[in-house]
Amino acid sequence: MSPPADPGRVPARVRRRLRLAEERPHVRGVRLSDAELADVRAAAVDNGLAVAAFLSLAAVAAARTPLPAAYIADEQAKARELFLARRHLGYVGNNLNQIARALNSGASTPPHTQEILDTVAEAIRRVDAAVDALVQRQHSEPGAR
Repeated sequence: MSPPADPGRVPARVRRRLRLAEERPHVRGVRLSDAELADVRAAAVDNGLAVAAFLSLAAVAAARTPLPAAYIADEQAKARELFLARRHLGYVGNNLNQIARALNSGASTPPHTQEILDTVAEAIRRVDAAVDALVQRQHSEPGAR
């Protein structure tokens, strides 16, 4: 029985070997989470490349941008913004549950209800802006899915 196929490997009939005029003698390792690897595999398959070829081409393309450090920092800032917004929404959701519990038990509207609703609207705006920025980046990159 043959060993199980690597799910990140593009079948030979689909993959087109990229022949370079210059051989690539340097090998580097990269560590990815399961989710990151799934994204990379999907993008590689979408582009008819093996995972290693996709990683190589993507890394070289990023390195050759005018400001690779700014590109990476921008991505990290977007991720931080999403994590902060997510935490903030958790706090706000707790406050909304307290308001709902009070209203359902016959209490009058709590005094800070409008402030809380304004905070919810701001948190939603921040998350929407961060997601929009990430989606726009994905659609503007070469080979975007």
